[in-house]
Amino acid sequence: MKKNIHPDYRPVVVCDTSCGFQFLTRSTVKTNETIKWTDGVEYPLVKVEISSASHPFYTGKKSSFSKLGKVEEFKRRYANFGGNK
Repeated sequence: MKKNIHPDYRPVVVCDTSCGFQFLTRSTVKTNETIKWTDGVEYPLVKVEISSASHPFYTGKKSSFSKLGKVEEFKRRYANFGGNK
């Protein structure tokens, strides 16, 4: 590997801003914020909007809607339009 061309790969704390979930990992992302982790060491802080703790696919709380409800909504919405003469 060539020297001085690769970004600094270091431990960082990632914080999910939507639910407050935090975890320690390694990354090359640049940040100016730091946070003291549970081991007493200060690490760079990376804030994200969604992580596995808040994403509907991972939490199992994805919204599913019934087809019957959608059909009824369609019929109600277009009941007054022509076609049933």
